[in-house]
Amino acid sequence: MGKKDKKKKNKISGQEKTALKTEKKLNAKQKKELAALGEDDIEKVVAEIEREEARRQCVKEVVVDAPLRRVNFTLTAHPFKDELIMFGGEFHDGRQTIIYGDMFIYNINKREWILVKAPGAPPPRCGHQTVATMANRGGELWIFGGEFTSPSESQFYHYRDLWVFRFADKKWEKITAPNGPSARSGHRMIHIKKQLIVFGGFHDNLRCDYKYFNDVHIFCLETYTWRKIQPAGIAPAPRSGCMLLPNTDNKIVVYGGYSKEKIKKDLDRGCIHDDMFLLTQDKNDSTKYKWVCVKQTGNRMSPRCGASAVLIQPTANQAFVFGGVYDTNNDDEEEDLHGTFYNDLFALDLEKFHWRIITLTGKKETTSDDIEGPRKRRRKQKEENNDQEQSNDEDEEVIENLSNSIQSTVTVDDDGIFTVTVGPAGSSTILSPLQSISTATCDKETKFVPLPRINAGLAVKNNILYMYGGVMEENDRQYTFSDFYSLDCRKLDEWKILIANDLSSQTWFDSSESSDEDESEDDSEQEENNKLININEE
Repeated sequence: MGKKDKKKKNKISGQEKTALKTEKKLNAKQKKELAALGEDDIEKVVAEIEREEARRQCVKEVVVDAPLRRVNFTLTAHPFKDELIMFGGEFHDGRQTIIYGDMFIYNINKREWILVKAPGAPPPRCGHQTVATMANRGGELWIFGGEFTSPSESQFYHYRDLWVFRFADKKWEKITAPNGPSARSGHRMIHIKKQLIVFGGFHDNLRCDYKYFNDVHIFCLETYTWRKIQPAGIAPAPRSGCMLLPNTDNKIVVYGGYSKEKIKKDLDRGCIHDDMFLLTQDKNDSTKYKWVCVKQTGNRMSPRCGASAVLIQPTANQAFVFGGVYDTNNDDEEEDLHGTFYNDLFALDLEKFHWRIITLTGKKETTSDDIEGPRKRRRKQKEENNDQEQSNDEDEEVIENLSNSIQSTVTVDDDGIFTVTVGPAGSSTILSPLQSISTATCDKETKFVPLPRINAGLAVKNNILYMYGGVMEENDRQYTFSDFYSLDCRKLDEWKILIANDLSSQTWFDSSESSDEDESEDDSEQEENNKLININEE
């Protein structure tokens, strides 16, 4: 009797058997493909990287020129120092992808980048989230989730781990706590009332099996415990890459995002969300939450995804939003995507849910040079003229190189012109990338605006908005940025260039190029990337 029951209990259905056989075949096929590519199983790679970082005993800090070009990284303001912290990100050159696990600290006053290698660091990742807190022991940086991919992008690995970096100790710690969110990237995380709140994201195993999330998880910074909440009301549709921002009432604003749905076999359709929700906590019961769909007013941002958002001031109830892309496809063909990239800047009132587009004044404040007399001004003008002549020579060389390689985001002419949305909402300005570079250095009468992009790093410190990197696409080519800008959030006069844009130094491998050329150029590119990844231990 007992044996019969046991056999019956262990019996599985035909559908489950088929699924197991399919999974086994796929695993066997993947092992053969990985062997052909010379790649190890990605889970083993990640585990080995984590073990290697755990063996590190001392902190290494090296002053470097600047981080390498990247996208899908995090840029976070230090909780009380005049510093910005950059972590992770990715770079794709057309043939392989590099995922970074480096951490940089940018000293705002010295305008200096420091590469930090600390004991027990997390494995490399992109699409993760970071939050800085004013906790004990000099402040902390928290990291959750993200993804890692093999260089060939044949394997993806999504993280569900939680890490903390304590600034005073300069040491990482992996936090092991049950009941946390499932593995994901593209999620959002914020800090409210000694809690980390995680929303949304996606998981993709590259086998036509993907999932987008709309769940909410809370991590208590006092008890180090996770809990999943079930808010009342109609929740936002599952999505990744949305905006998740707190307001002064400790309510949480969710806007936009992206998701995919399967239309038919081997065909998916992307969905760009432009709705807005408010997550509120019950006044009488702190364990209860509610979703409320809210009406947006003002000069709304056009539908897009990949826009970057940052809270300006905790007391200002305002966020700034930059860039983004709107993708369209023809005849429902997922591969035939055409994107319009933006470089406009919006402000969002997080209490009234009111949008307004920001138009820079271009006005400059009186400086000490104006007060100290005409002699110093003449001397400074002479120096600027000399610098200008040298800069013009450099610009001509850059423009000549770029004119042979860069093409338009939306083609309207044969000379490589971008159509981007700038200025008042609803208007469109034609801006060439070559004009944009020369404007930054040569034309003082024209207001400079960074090139269109998605997923740039935004951070605010002392009412100054900082923006680094991001990516722009044209057909099958990506232009990943390593430029760096600042904007005074009070004056809103002009973007200041901290690191100029230089697309001419990026190598892109087209599929039509020969393998020999790829290998030669790839070795050079890899050598450049390794300069900042590896530190000389001497």
